[in-house]
Amino acid sequence: MSNDFLSASEDLPMPIDDGAANHLLGMAIPDMPLPSTKGGSLSLATHADLIVLFIYPMTGVPGTDLPPGWDDMPGARGCTPQTCALRDAHGDISSYGAELIGMSCQTTDYQSEMTNRLGVDFPILSDADFAFAEALNLPDFTLNDVRYLKRITMIIKNAVIKAVHYPVFPSTADIEWLKTTLPEFSANR
Repeated sequence: MSNDFLSASEDLPMPIDDGAANHLLGMAIPDMPLPSTKGGSLSLATHADLIVLFIYPMTGVPGTDLPPGWDDMPGARGCTPQTCALRDAHGDISSYGAELIGMSCQTTDYQSEMTNRLGVDFPILSDADFAFAEALNLPDFTLNDVRYLKRITMIIKNAVIKAVHYPVFPSTADIEWLKTTLPEFSANR
């Protein structure tokens, strides 16, 4: 498997819908400020009326090996291609009146390297202590004794989860899902 972070191999294991996100639809977002790559902190409960939140396990750093077994973990690989695809669709997402926000369990410093390198101009939030993940009981996995969040995308309107895309596979599948789902919740309607 290549260590090319900008593409995902087609022979990756497909994640199954294990039901770990079934409880999220209709849940209220906790008012919990999280560190942001844009500086300071941001609470998803009060930030905007319409949010597309994509959560991913981790982005790699060029020149640094991925954790052993990463490519064998269903749904783990592809965070950078997902982020780039959403970065490229940011204007379309914004045209619906939605704020695009990413989240991982990596530190803000780690995430900031990625946003600078990839030209990501929307906030990426850090849930490094898993407080947000635990408040919503978000799906996660452990690899080599390290805990990661599973890839999931949500549409949040007025601080309530209105739509959930899980599992997300391939990692760039959010784009088509958002094209068909986001218009229903458009702030411009």
